[in-house]
Amino acid sequence: PPPLVLLLAPPRGWIYWQEKRNSDAAAQTEELHAVLTDIGSGRKQDIPQRVDALEKSHSDAVRASAMLTEAALALEQNNRSAAIAKYREIVGDKGLPQIYRDMGTIRLTALEFDTLKPEQVIARLEPLAKAGNPWFGSAGEMTALALLKQKKNAEAGRLFAAIAADSQVPETIRTRSVQVAGTLGVDATASMPALQQQD
Repeated sequence: PPPLVLLLAPPRGWIYWQEKRNSDAAAQTEELHAVLTDIGSGRKQDIPQRVDALEKSHSDAVRASAMLTEAALALEQNNRSAAIAKYREIVGDKGLPQIYRDMGTIRLTALEFDTLKPEQVIARLEPLAKAGNPWFGSAGEMTALALLKQKKNAEAGRLFAAIAADSQVPETIRTRSVQVAGTLGVDATASMPALQQQD
């Protein structure tokens, strides 16, 4: 029988394949950085082809970033339908890490907000519209606006106050939440002592 070390050692072909994948992923990450740099500098002539190639990456992070970039470029060209289609693809891609799928859900819902029924917005964002979730600010804000459409002002006001109280939420959303909560009769200013000190 072959020595135990040979049975435990991975096949040479598998090692080569893993090394190649790692090398490819590193090169694709560099290419993604170059694509984003070129977009920022206004050099966009071959960007669609380069992004399309990156969407075929074995790296989930590179593939997801390329897909999000394609959707953003479509929006920049006022092609909402293409952006919506790409965000739907991201949301439905179970092979992508959840954080990218959640980002797709937020951006898709923001684009579709005016065409969705309030209950659709609330149901779609329910897993993300919770304090402590990384997307709580955006998801909570859209959920609260959907509650307002349903005339559930008290519930919306409480949600805006909860957003204002969450220090992980970006300050612009927290400030906006305090203001809207105030118009709904909920004083959320106590949730933001830092802002009170600035006034």
